[in-house]
Amino acid sequence: MLPGYNTNGFAHHRIEDALNLLREIGYRAVAITLDFDLLDPPDARGVPDAVRRLAPVLERSGLHPTVETGARFTLDSRRKHQPTLVSASAEGRRRRLAYLKAAVDVAAAIGADVVSLWSGSPDDDAPGPVLWKRLVAGATELLDYAAERGIHLGFEPEPGMFIDTMAQFAQLTEQCRHPARGLTLDVGHVFCLGDGDLTTHIQTWAGLLCNVHLEDMRRGVHEHLPFGQGEMEFGPVFAALHQAGYAGPVHVELPRHSHDAVATARRAFEFLQTYLSHAH
Repeated sequence: MLPGYNTNGFAHHRIEDALNLLREIGYRAVAITLDFDLLDPPDARGVPDAVRRLAPVLERSGLHPTVETGARFTLDSRRKHQPTLVSASAEGRRRRLAYLKAAVDVAAAIGADVVSLWSGSPDDDAPGPVLWKRLVAGATELLDYAAERGIHLGFEPEPGMFIDTMAQFAQLTEQCRHPARGLTLDVGHVFCLGDGDLTTHIQTWAGLLCNVHLEDMRRGVHEHLPFGQGEMEFGPVFAALHQAGYAGPVHVELPRHSHDAVATARRAFEFLQTYLSHAH
């Protein structure tokens, strides 16, 4: 497994500085959140500039990249994470899809093999079947686009969004049977929702698991916490990942700790070393 860190936890750093710092600390992977300062505009027109900034520093750092699409206000300065693939507006859904396709293009150009995404939340009262139709249509088009470029899509169940549980992820995989589909598993999300046994989910979905997010959490509270500040036990999680043969990145995700990014990343790396060394 490759210890990694999400750049949404370095929101106050230049991306070049963030990647260099992560490599100095000892990380071997990085989850690059394509925020407003990287993919601007947030469609195909912004791809060349993003690649020009990312490719050289990634080559120097040697970090294994994954592309993340969880930027908060890139598409709408007033509404967090909007529009989405389940939005009422067809134009809004097209804008989200254009952003996600641009993320795939960036990933292909910088040597990433996974783009991580989620369903988003609906912005109307449409019934479930309508929301599923919107999501499946967008996801299918994006899966085809990603497959043509050698990219897997790591779909992440996210608390508060249309797809938030592993059962709903299972339903999505049934409706989108595609070789490019994959799973981004945020272990804290499963824990805070009480969404079943983490080790069982890892065993069940080992074949689709392509990205892992790590943080501490408390039951019933969706708040990403540094390790040791929540209620989670990580020994069984890492043991299950090892037993499943997972050899991809495990990315620490602490977006609310950018004010102390360097120290937080260092402490997280030290924490990870104990479990990664014990897994072998």
